[in-house]
Amino acid sequence: MPQHSLHGGDPSVLRRLNSAATLRALRDGGEATLSELARRVGLSRPTTEGVLGELIDRGLAAENAPRPGGGLGRPARRYRFRAEAGHALGIDIDAHRVRLLVADLTGEVVGGHRAALDAQDPPGERIAGVRAAVKACLADLRVDRQSLWAVAAGTPGVVAPDGTVTSCTVVPGWEGVHLARELGRSFPCPVAVENDANLAAMAERWRGAARAADDVVCVYAALHTGMGALIGGRLHRGRWGAAGEIGMLDELGLRDTTAALVSGAGSGPASEEAEKVLDAAVEGVPEAKAVVERLAARMARGVAAMALALDPETIVVGGPLVGAGDALVAELRRQVRPLCLSPVRIEASELGDESVGLGAVRLALDRIDEDLFRLDRPSDRDGGSETGEERQARPSPLA
Repeated sequence: MPQHSLHGGDPSVLRRLNSAATLRALRDGGEATLSELARRVGLSRPTTEGVLGELIDRGLAAENAPRPGGGLGRPARRYRFRAEAGHALGIDIDAHRVRLLVADLTGEVVGGHRAALDAQDPPGERIAGVRAAVKACLADLRVDRQSLWAVAAGTPGVVAPDGTVTSCTVVPGWEGVHLARELGRSFPCPVAVENDANLAAMAERWRGAARAADDVVCVYAALHTGMGALIGGRLHRGRWGAAGEIGMLDELGLRDTTAALVSGAGSGPASEEAEKVLDAAVEGVPEAKAVVERLAARMARGVAAMALALDPETIVVGGPLVGAGDALVAELRRQVRPLCLSPVRIEASELGDESVGLGAVRLALDRIDEDLFRLDRPSDRDGGSETGEERQARPSPLA
């Protein structure tokens, strides 16, 4: 956040500073009376009352009905943050499907939607499928498109800071697609695009197995295994968005993860056959356990290499290959720890198949917060002059 000097009594900056502090206190601290809110923020009652009036006019705060009580006199008025004033949309796209999650301005998920995609569709048809899924999702939830304040999407592959997929071996034809721009044609708000493993890492720290950790590696085991890293609580993308892509080195054993479980067996889709092997391993079938042990031994080199490079507090293993019983996670825990020089927790994801979507929601909320609490100018929701194109062009706060 830009630093501002209040010397000279700049009233516009001071007003925005008071507004941001009051809004944050109301959102994070919950419903409050005028006096309670003034104490939280450290402002006088008249100043707080004036700020509240502005926030109510902007649709960001509301007065609640007084609580019934037995005391004498008129009950104090109570105020709340209007979480329903806007929404964040998280999109998880891969070769076979799209998953959507919609959240209010506090991050409470209000609903979602999922739809199948044809792995062989060209990019234009795939994006059309995503748009159709968004339309169905918003209709089901009765959420107006105009109430979306930010959208974020996760995808396999390397994603450049401008939202272009610069490398992708999972989704056919995806390389070179300016996904942020293509999706942005459908929304009246900023659209950010990020690598799926990076978003999974963000989700695990926000609501998953890494909530108390600042230095985190997320191992996202899918068709290939990708990794996302948080350092000091912040996503580490690298200069071009390729941080964590050590799976490009074949000798580290992170490519073709699903195929290593299936080995050509079965007649269904590879992901379904892989799930059968993992389920059988949990049930104690010797052949399946041996397959999972071999896969973990192969992956252990790559996971340990990331751990040795970053020395994280926690490694979270998630993705489609982590399910009931966590057979793969247990085996990785056994085989990775001896390769590390310092203690590291290795945990299974708690978020199931929603980790990427939740990470996308978190990224969208971060973008919304950037606008709500910025001090250098009023947002266009508060009478500022920034256009949608200008908002779109600004980099994500996590880039």
